[in-house]
Amino acid sequence: MERHFDQELKDLNQEILKMGAFAEEAIYKSVEALKNQDTKLAHAVIDHDNDVDNLELAIDEKCIDLIARYQPMAKDLRFIATGMKINAELERIADIAVDIAQRTLELVDKPLLKPLIDIPKLTSVAQNMVKMSIDAFIKRDIELAKKVLLSDPEANALRDLVQKELTEDYMAKDSSSAPRAVQLLLIARFLERICDHTTNIAEDVIYMVQAEVVKHHPEKLKE
Repeated sequence: MERHFDQELKDLNQEILKMGAFAEEAIYKSVEALKNQDTKLAHAVIDHDNDVDNLELAIDEKCIDLIARYQPMAKDLRFIATGMKINAELERIADIAVDIAQRTLELVDKPLLKPLIDIPKLTSVAQNMVKMSIDAFIKRDIELAKKVLLSDPEANALRDLVQKELTEDYMAKDSSSAPRAVQLLLIARFLERICDHTTNIAEDVIYMVQAEVVKHHPEKLKE
C-alpha cells in the first residue's frame, strides 16, 4: 500500500506541475496578446480558463481522496495540504491572466500610448517567480523558495514605475489618454498580484519542508 501511496504522491506532483505550466502559459500569452494587439490570442487565454478550472477541481479531489484513504501524517500530510493551497494560488494566477487578456481586448483597436518596456519586464519577473515557486515545491527547495520571496520588491518597484509614468507623464498632461492609461495601470497591478501569489506559494513550500511559518516574518528569511 505504501508503494501505491508514493506513486499517487508523484502523480499529484505532476498534476500540480501541469497546473503551473498552464499558469505560466496564460501569463505569457496574455501579455503577448497585448504587445501584438492580438485578439485571437487574448480570446485563447480566456477560453482556456475552463480547462484550468477543471484541473483545479481534479487536483483538489485527488488531495481529499488521498487524505481520506491513507490518513497521512507529518510531512506527507503537509505535502498534500500544501498541494491544495498551491493549486488554488495557481488557479488564481491563471484567472489574473484572463483579466489581463480582457484588458487587452479593450485596447486592441486603439494605438498604444507608448512602447511597452516596463510591463514586459514585470511580466518576465512574474513568469520567473511562478517557475521558481513551482520548482521549489517539486524539489522541496527552501533556498529557491526564499529567492521567490526576495524577488517581490523588484515586482513592486516595476509596478510603481509603470504607475508613476502613466499618471504623471500621460494622464496628468492629457486627460484623453486616461482610458488607455487606466487599462495599462490595471495590467501592471495584475502582474504584481501574480507575484504576490507566488510569494504565497513560496511561503507554503517553506512550511511544507521545515514546518516553519515565515508569513509576516521576513526576518526569518535571513536565518
